[in-house]
Amino acid sequence: MIQGTDLEPIIHKINDNTHSLHNFQEKLLNKTSEKEKTVLLDYPTVYIHNWKKSGGYEVYVGESNNIIQRTKQHFDQSEDKQNWRSQLRRKSASLYIIGHDHFNKSLTMDIENRLMLYMMGVDSVKRIHNKRTNPQNRYYPDFEVNDIFRRIWHKLRKTDPSMFPNESVIKDSALFKASPLHKLTQEQEDIRDRIIERVFSVLNEQNGDGQLIFIDGEAGTGKTVLNSSTFYELYLMAEEEKMTDFQCCLIVNHDEQITVYEQIAEKLGLKNKYGRVVSKPTTFINHHSAGKPIDVAFIDEAHLLLTQGKQSYRGKNQLQDIIERAKVTVVMFDENQILTTEQYWETEILGNYREKAKENGNHFKLTKQMRITASDETISWIDNFTKENHLSAIPMDTTGYEIKIFEHPAELETAVKTKAAEEEHKLSRMIATYDWEYSQNSSMEKRMKKYWEVLIGDWHKPWNHELDKELGRKEKNKNKTLAWAEQPQTIDEVGSTFTIQGFDLNYAGVILGPSVKYRNGKIVFDPSESWNLKATRKRTLSDGTKQRFGETLIQHEVRVLMTRGVNGLYIYACDKELREALKEAAR
Repeated sequence: MIQGTDLEPIIHKINDNTHSLHNFQEKLLNKTSEKEKTVLLDYPTVYIHNWKKSGGYEVYVGESNNIIQRTKQHFDQSEDKQNWRSQLRRKSASLYIIGHDHFNKSLTMDIENRLMLYMMGVDSVKRIHNKRTNPQNRYYPDFEVNDIFRRIWHKLRKTDPSMFPNESVIKDSALFKASPLHKLTQEQEDIRDRIIERVFSVLNEQNGDGQLIFIDGEAGTGKTVLNSSTFYELYLMAEEEKMTDFQCCLIVNHDEQITVYEQIAEKLGLKNKYGRVVSKPTTFINHHSAGKPIDVAFIDEAHLLLTQGKQSYRGKNQLQDIIERAKVTVVMFDENQILTTEQYWETEILGNYREKAKENGNHFKLTKQMRITASDETISWIDNFTKENHLSAIPMDTTGYEIKIFEHPAELETAVKTKAAEEEHKLSRMIATYDWEYSQNSSMEKRMKKYWEVLIGDWHKPWNHELDKELGRKEKNKNKTLAWAEQPQTIDEVGSTFTIQGFDLNYAGVILGPSVKYRNGKIVFDPSESWNLKATRKRTLSDGTKQRFGETLIQHEVRVLMTRGVNGLYIYACDKELREALKEAAR
């Protein structure tokens, strides 16, 4: 038992069986203080059923006005082997009962929701058996939720650090950030409701095949959370409507993001029940036909789709191929994150898709910046640098967001590692423009060097996934479920746009390589200095002509890098004129 005060939660952990529940009730009635008895028996409570399975934990989180009666109901239904409650018969099953003298119905629901959200980011939690959260609007005393939850988690952590790790570890998790269990903003919620309404309208009409829903949103505006939340909600609604043949797939052309979505599908039971619900574009296209379309296809990071054929993809336009294989296609798109010629969209063709969506009332735009915790002035400074090629004075930011300029890459490295040593900022890494040679496929013998490296004067660091080669099997297996920035050895590497795109950092240490220059008062992007052949080679357009788009694509690359940092942006520029201009801007 963890004793409570006026501000502290009361938490009991008991074995998950009728005998322990009876003893718990008897103790409350006869041996505890009147206050504790009142808080746990007369007030709403939150509870966590949990048991060990598959080398980790499975959990069910709930709230109740009568914890004794609710727990007995769960025990009564434990005979059903198709129900999660059957797991309560395991010897390892235990129950946390959480009370607080400020709990009311809405507050307990918010605590329940946040516990479910946190569990999504806990590595040792393999399955969450809840269906959906129940987000609350304003109530009294909603201003206490953060403090009460922090105290609850702190005390739970003392009982089992494996199931309740440090909050910063959870919040840095890619699973946590992409979780469909986040409370949506009003903007996200409105768009989600419209998407769901449109989907069921099309499915009920049986004549609206090929509907396109197009959502524009820049980096950090919450596209991924909106996508995963809507995707998951549709599955829950289809289950409630007993739509046994419902087919919905989440598609993304990014290896690390695929891993994140697959883990989410597994934790929420979708993979076990529906099979393959997450896919890469080419795999989806090859496994489905236009003659037998699925119900809904969600495309996260649709700017990563291919718009021309390559060795692994024999078609001409992945978006069109997906639209033909789904009754409804939901697209999340950011033009400023297109990085390669094979992803490049001709203005007219892309405009046609947007117009098609607009004609049907299916075009939406996410505008609220949710990643960067900076002032509007700081966000405008980053926008001006990365979109307008304009360098102005770096504003003073009263929110605590930091922009720092460095004279030498070693100083940048020291600053990033100093931040990464702090528990709340451990997800801080160095990232760079693709201005140094790298080939994932070349053997070490062919390279005649130990690592592909970022080399600046006498300073050098391995880049992308080079340090993987020195890891043992155990470390490699553990890293399979982690994004590049979450892997501990990457603090000694430099990542590229292809490593970090779609993910957050606490502090982003950005190296602007030789392709980013400053000339005549403007930022200039020089493709001749880039090693990113996918950005600098010619692209064959629909009219048969060939053009280069290197300057635009390198500009997009810089924007991806400079919008990764949640708490700060550290910059080193290789180009001397740009470095001096940045130092002057910082003064």
